[in-house]
Amino acid sequence: MKKYRLLMLTTLIISGCSICYELIISAVSSYLIGDTTLQYSITIGLYMCAMGLGSYISKYMKNNLFNWFVFIEIGVAIVGGTSALILFYANLYLETYQIVMYIEIIVIGTFVGAEIPILTRIIEDDNENLRVTLSSIFSFDYIGGLVGSIAFPIILLPHLGYFATSFLIGCMNTLAATLIIFKYSDRLINPKVYRISVVILFVVMLLGMLFSDNISSRVEDGLYRDRVIFSKHTKYQHIVMTKHKDDLRLFIDGNIQFSSADEYRYHEALVHVPMSEAKNRDNVLILGGGDGLAVREILKYKEPSITLVDLDKDMVNLCRENKQIKELNKNSLNSNRLTIVNQDAYQFLKNTDKKFDVIIVDLPDPNNESLNKLYTNVFYRLCSNSLTDDGIMTVQSTSPYYAANAFWCINDTLESEGFYVKPYHLQVPSFGDWGFNLASKKKLDDSFEIDVDTRFLDESNLDALFEFGKDEMPKGEVEINSLSKPRLITYYSKAVRNWE
Repeated sequence: MKKYRLLMLTTLIISGCSICYELIISAVSSYLIGDTTLQYSITIGLYMCAMGLGSYISKYMKNNLFNWFVFIEIGVAIVGGTSALILFYANLYLETYQIVMYIEIIVIGTFVGAEIPILTRIIEDDNENLRVTLSSIFSFDYIGGLVGSIAFPIILLPHLGYFATSFLIGCMNTLAATLIIFKYSDRLINPKVYRISVVILFVVMLLGMLFSDNISSRVEDGLYRDRVIFSKHTKYQHIVMTKHKDDLRLFIDGNIQFSSADEYRYHEALVHVPMSEAKNRDNVLILGGGDGLAVREILKYKEPSITLVDLDKDMVNLCRENKQIKELNKNSLNSNRLTIVNQDAYQFLKNTDKKFDVIIVDLPDPNNESLNKLYTNVFYRLCSNSLTDDGIMTVQSTSPYYAANAFWCINDTLESEGFYVKPYHLQVPSFGDWGFNLASKKKLDDSFEIDVDTRFLDESNLDALFEFGKDEMPKGEVEINSLSKPRLITYYSKAVRNWE
């Protein structure tokens, strides 16, 4: 087996690349169309099926196995290396994004499925020791899969983004083909053609990687209505800022978080409704809200000491340092009354012994499993444990008009943990009809008094926030959301598909 060490190294490379292509397609599809579980499940299932197809087809490749192997590596590099770019453009310009996604999965999976059988036959033709051949190849194959699955979420995606990562993996597949071409050129038909091909392909992939920021800017200009002025992949999410005239907008994973033109409506309802009901305001906890806009509203009150818990340190740093956002949030994230904790909200509540008079849950919509956990009965139980007996909590609860079942699922889940709950909503032009749920351990009264300066909210329009129309009621029976049965994602994903 010594003379085939290079082929073993190739096995390691192509296995790692294969896993990364699966993850790229799944991650991009989750980013563009949501429903993470569905996207990963479809990608993995279809990919495995396509690998079986490739393995079956490989039996018809009877001669010139080195040529077939190099051809497959070049094919994988082309389709896989451009996969993220193709998917983004398909989302921009085609109505049939899923079909493009399925074709990519099937093509890459079929190529990958043929790799190991062909490598096995190449080695076995000379070595004639099937036991050793199979154990060696599959050992390197599984190790390569582990390397790829770890490198993608920890190193590649956070630091390179979708485009540079896919081009880099394309380079790696091209490198695998190059190693075979130059080591075993005597076993190839027309090796010169292959040499020229891999050099050209490697240069194209390298240029794609080097200019990935330019590509990303061009693609994002098409994805977002306004001019993109900031874009960054953090460890946890993709942050984009756009601007049109005086309208500054911030997006996380493609979902709008605020528009400077009307965010005050959202944040006044989020903050001042619970603050006006609270008997004490000494200690306020904000879960999420890394943009500092909820903090800005709370700082209008003289009493509170504020704790902000946001997982993404990069998000908080952007909003405390960026000149335009600092102007919008009134430099609230640099207040000496604020303590910032960069931690998962679930873990923070699980570990803290501190009690809060007001808890404001300002988290993104529950469009994936990680966020769904922060809308479950167990999470609200943790909130209850950290809330004083007279405390008040409010939860951003998506739209009761566009996602009625999701909204009322949150409402029912809060009630299932013993909270007295009052739902309310308002119109935010950039969001539409948007809802919240006010919750307390004691029965809520209607003695709302706004005693700070506001732009929209006052006592004359407060009562209207608690009125709902027939079309904002749940469409049938709604179940509560739990860790073991995440119904909220189903309701939310179905609503998103209906919006599109």
